[in-house]
Amino acid sequence: MKNKIDIMFLGDIVGKPGREAVRRYIASINSNRPDFIIANVENASHGFGLTQKNYNELLSYGIDCFTSGNHIWDKREIFQYIKEADRLIRPINYPKGTLGVGYRIIEKDDVKIGVINVLGRTFMGLVESPWNVLEEAIKEIKKETPIVVIDIHAEASAEKICIGKYFAQYGVTAVLGTHTHVQTADEKIYEDCCAYITDVGFCGDKNGVIGMDYEISVKRLISAMPDRLDVAASGESQINGVIISVDTISGKAGAIKRINEEIIIKEENSIMKG
Repeated sequence: MKNKIDIMFLGDIVGKPGREAVRRYIASINSNRPDFIIANVENASHGFGLTQKNYNELLSYGIDCFTSGNHIWDKREIFQYIKEADRLIRPINYPKGTLGVGYRIIEKDDVKIGVINVLGRTFMGLVESPWNVLEEAIKEIKKETPIVVIDIHAEASAEKICIGKYFAQYGVTAVLGTHTHVQTADEKIYEDCCAYITDVGFCGDKNGVIGMDYEISVKRLISAMPDRLDVAASGESQINGVIISVDTISGKAGAIKRINEEIIIKEENSIMKG
């Protein structure tokens, strides 16, 4: 077993421009690929939810674990395949009995990595409090491995910061924010063990509005009418995420580094909107 590993976490993948950018990015770093890759996929299928086809597609790129968020249920087929999707996690604080699981322990190259997905409650939907469910999940995971990565999918920065600082005291490896699609510049290590960032950003079209078409987005804001959003597809995408260096014995993160790369995609825009 390695004494140190690198974990890469990729921000919310938005539509086909995001999926294609992630495919190309992972292929480009193949000779220096991180030991474990996690990606948030709640917007991976045309900006809302995740189809089984896209789940299998992203799995083939070499991603080891998928987190999600409040859009995980947007594609109805999720109810049919989520039980078999053994690398996919839905937020842990949905009510008891909800399909899917809120955390997984995945073993790769003799190293076990625990990954938890949780929703914030500020400006979000009605879900159970994240505090108690996280505490219980962390205790269960730590029976098998010291490595615990939390995706806190939340709107409010203050809530994410509180989750990060609080659960760093539990010795978790990382608390990484998703949902806003805007990468923050506040990466740090809490309590000499926990890598933290308020939002890792997103993977998708860089010229839209957090991955969605600008013209439709601005029209919605000006008119206050609920026009259907569509994925932006300018041919220029971005990759946002973080790389975390982790001690496999202690589970402590030693460093966190932001990823902010541009990927040029030459396909016709109409092809890239899915």
